[in-house]
Amino acid sequence: MDRIIEVLSDRQAVIDKALELILQKAEVAIEARGKFTIALSGGSTPKPLYEALATQNLPWEQIHIFWGDERYVPPDHPDSNQKMARQAWLDRVPIPASNIHPMSTTLADPAAAATAHERELKDFFDLSSGEIPEFDLILLGIGDDAHTASLFPHTEALQVSDRLVTVGFKDGQPRLTLTVPVLNHAKCVVFVVTGSSKQPALAQIFAPTGDELTYPARLIRPKGELWWILDQAAGERYVKTDR
Repeated sequence: MDRIIEVLSDRQAVIDKALELILQKAEVAIEARGKFTIALSGGSTPKPLYEALATQNLPWEQIHIFWGDERYVPPDHPDSNQKMARQAWLDRVPIPASNIHPMSTTLADPAAAATAHERELKDFFDLSSGEIPEFDLILLGIGDDAHTASLFPHTEALQVSDRLVTVGFKDGQPRLTLTVPVLNHAKCVVFVVTGSSKQPALAQIFAPTGDELTYPARLIRPKGELWWILDQAAGERYVKTDR
């Protein structure tokens, strides 16, 4: 794992760096394999990043969009990660509908929806039994409690290693999430983190030792690159690039 921590002046600089990374990784992947696979994060932090991506002239037919997690709400619900990304980005570019792969949240049973999305991942990535998909890039954020995706402290989802997609819970509400092995199999993972409220979580995540069940983002140790892109408010303790 090659961990890179960059602390930039403000939120806009963070967005600019994340955009630069996505464009770079997309170009490399498309040149090498003819397609680029990215899993998106939700929440408010990446919205300006998606808006910036909507202004780019990219080979959209070669880009495939997935999500790292999704709240178990209808796709037109205000809390839907899919809805946010569509409004900010995907509905504004000529990407083929078949290149967008949301997690279904319309089934009565979230566990059945997780199984269905796992099947889609296996089909898309042409996986044999036991294989794990290799995303070109996975975008992640963290909460003030150091959760990432929908992997919350002291929940069963943290320890699921035999599935690609599982059900996570926050305050009793179900969510769908990629599992830790999938996140760690990516060619590149990019954490985008802004705001002073994230300082305590980052201190625990970056500590030499710590409890992964209490601070779930510590579990993310991908085989490829690991980028932490922080604004000054979040990362003022970490002013040096660390490899």
